This record gives sequence, structure tokens and C-alpha cells, in this order.
Amino acid sequence: MRRVSSLFVAAVLTTGLILPALSQADSGIRRIVHPDGRVEFTNVGTAAAPTRPATRSQTIYSYRSPNGTLSFSDQRPEAGIRYEIMRFDCYACRPGSSVDWHNTRLFTSQYAAEIEREARRFNVDPALVRAVIHAESAFNPRAISPKGAQGLMQLMPPTAEDLGVTNAMDVGQNIYGGVKYLSWMLDRFNGDTRLATAAYNAGPGAVQRYGGIPPFAETQAYTERVAILHQRYRQLY
Repeated sequence: MRRVSSLFVAAVLTTGLILPALSQADSGIRRIVHPDGRVEFTNVGTAAAPTRPATRSQTIYSYRSPNGTLSFSDQRPEAGIRYEIMRFDCYACRPGSSVDWHNTRLFTSQYAAEIEREARRFNVDPALVRAVIHAESAFNPRAISPKGAQGLMQLMPPTAEDLGVTNAMDVGQNIYGGVKYLSWMLDRFNGDTRLATAAYNAGPGAVQRYGGIPPFAETQAYTERVAILHQRYRQLY
């Protein structure tokens, strides 16, 4: 989910945390499928093999090789090599989701006061706020991702701090921060809700780079599902 000011980017680089909204597309990680079927993850561009962004449903191991090169793999490194696990996920991101987004149950009354308040504050359609919360956490205020994204709108701690949120598990503060960032994305992309929600998922840099919704299966699925939910929630207002 979320923001990319210079302060936030510095925080991400310092802590090693990867933000669900600032996807591996903005962090530079690529999944390479070689002709022999071997899968490699790298942050170095190459034209030697087909590439596509790593998906949030995969577990990726990040580690440094003996020569100091930062490496990414879907295979656990050998014993003795220090590594970090990078696992990406979000409720509406999995391309193969079996959820019927046109008919799945809507959350029609939860956190109405908080959503209405922040939607008015930042001039954002409250139906869009509901759609994003639904897509991010399925309205679970205690949701915590494997990398630490927190609450209804899945704010990472550095993101929350950058947005002025001191407790991302507090419903009011979480919605404040998420709607604030969403309003930034809407402003950046001239009110285009699809581009704004794509940026919420993949980062504004990726949207800018591709001149539209990035060609990432996860982001395309997420954006389409948010659009469906947005339309359904709008019918309630």
C-alpha cells in the first residue's frame, strides 16, 4: 500500500522492509525464467531470459554471496549463509484467486464514521476507500502481513511514520494514513482511480514507468478487483 517520499524510501532501504504497495517492481527485483526452467530472482536487469515481477504469493530468499553480491532465490540458501525471507501477499492480489468479486459479500457498515471522516478530509470517494480496505485486508483490523504491513489498509511501519501515523493498528489512524496516501496517488494521476489504485499496489514509480497499469499479473488483478468492488460499493452510497 503506500507512499514514496524520499524519507519513506530511505526508511525502506535502511530497515530492509518491503512495502506491499511499494512492490518488487519499485525495489527492482525480477523473476527470471530460463529456457531450462530454472527460476532466478535478481535486481540486475537482463535481456537473456524472459522476466516478470516476483509475485506476493512466493517466498523469496535474499542473501549475499561470498563476493558480496546481493542475490534472490526461491530456494533456501545453503547452511551457513545468512538470509532474509521476503514473502509478498495481499487479499486481492493473487491472480488465481477463486473469490467471485462480483458477488462476494460486501462490508457495508464497518468503520463507517472513520471512513466518512477521512474521505471528506482528503476528498476521496468513500466507496473507493471501502474497496481498497476490502482488497487489502478484507476489513480485518488486526491483519498483519508476513513483512509487517498492518491493519485495515496495510501500512508498513516506515510508511505509517511518514504519514504521521503513530499506531497503525489503531483503526482511526490506519484509515487516516491509508486515505491520505490514496489521495496523494489520485492527485498524482489526475483523479484516475485505476492508476491510483495500481500505484497503491505497485508503487507510483512503476505506473509512471509504464505509462499506465504495469504489466504485472498481481497489479492487474488487484486493480481490476478494486474497480469491481468500487462500483459495487458506490451503489450503496
